[in-house]
Amino acid sequence: MITDRHFKSEDFEANNLPDTEFEACTFQNCNFSNCNLSGMQFAECIFENCDFTGALTGGTQLKEVSFNECKLLGMQFSECSDFLLQFSFKKCNLTYASFHKLKIKKTHFSNCKLEEADFSQADMESTVYDDCDLVGAIFERTNLSKTDFRTSRYFSIDPANNRMKGARFSLDGLPGLLVKYGLKIEV
Repeated sequence: MITDRHFKSEDFEANNLPDTEFEACTFQNCNFSNCNLSGMQFAECIFENCDFTGALTGGTQLKEVSFNECKLLGMQFSECSDFLLQFSFKKCNLTYASFHKLKIKKTHFSNCKLEEADFSQADMESTVYDDCDLVGAIFERTNLSKTDFRTSRYFSIDPANNRMKGARFSLDGLPGLLVKYGLKIEV
């Protein structure tokens, strides 16, 4: 196990990341592109300005992990271990990421790009989408109860196809709930 270590500007695509557990580590400006993270464990770790494009995540454990300003294009979080799975995202690009069928209540997304992200059949209860771009994001049979969308934009959510009791929206976000009806709403 590697504990309390700071990794800076490491290229793990070229130099393999040690197959071990990481606890309370910080990874800054690191490249994880095309890395096989399958089965690895990260607990209370912080990733800042890291690139995970093409990384494999089968069985990866992410326990209380923070991603800040990271590139997570197409990241398959749905393949991660669901044991104590908990993470947060700030200023990340999560385009095409998959959270399909995950139970990730109270997740916080802040200033993230979530274009075409897949949240289908996920339990997102009490999640916060703070100033996020959700164009093309997929919400199908998703638990969005008590979820906060008030400052996010470009989402399209069918209330008849998702659980939404207590979800919060701004007046500007209401058209995203009516898109299936083909209405033209003007202010």
